[in-house]
Amino acid sequence: MGANAATELLLIRHAPAANGGCLAGRRDVPADLPEEAVIAATRAALGEEVQLVASPALRCQQTAAALFPNTTPSFDERLWEQDFGAWEGVPFKDLPDIGQMTREALAHHRPPGGESFADQCARVHPALTDLAGQGGRIAVVAHAGVVRAALSLAMGHLASGLAFDISPFSVTKLLALPNGHWVISNVNRTFG
Repeated sequence: MGANAATELLLIRHAPAANGGCLAGRRDVPADLPEEAVIAATRAALGEEVQLVASPALRCQQTAAALFPNTTPSFDERLWEQDFGAWEGVPFKDLPDIGQMTREALAHHRPPGGESFADQCARVHPALTDLAGQGGRIAVVAHAGVVRAALSLAMGHLASGLAFDISPFSVTKLLALPNGHWVISNVNRTFG
């Protein structure tokens, strides 16, 4: 991180996924964008003077284009949602009951053929640390799991990120300070 510059990360969860009632972590489904008034209110709150980075997922590309129509994002593969393996595409009502787990155990639980939240954090944390070193304002359009991973990084405890419910089309703001510390400015904010 630059010696004198903080970085403001605006973590934006994509608009609701048109997932047909099925789990879509790595499945590339489109976004169901909100009405234009909500998009305009969110765009106004975010401002246009940002560097734009996004997950390559279609729903993130569409959300980024709606919010920042005059900015071309760079895409980072590390910002994909958690890979739910065999559970991808399964209707929510048919997902297996994994029983009661502590947050710590849940963070390390892997769906068959997929990755755990801890695995996702191992992928996402370096991406966010790289962005934090750039200074300025950076909008990151990604997934709920990526926002939770960012919160776990900021709090310094992996499983703590799982305590947050991250709404579609919401903004979570973090400040990466020059001393390597993180500040959580707001979580799950919506506009419009």
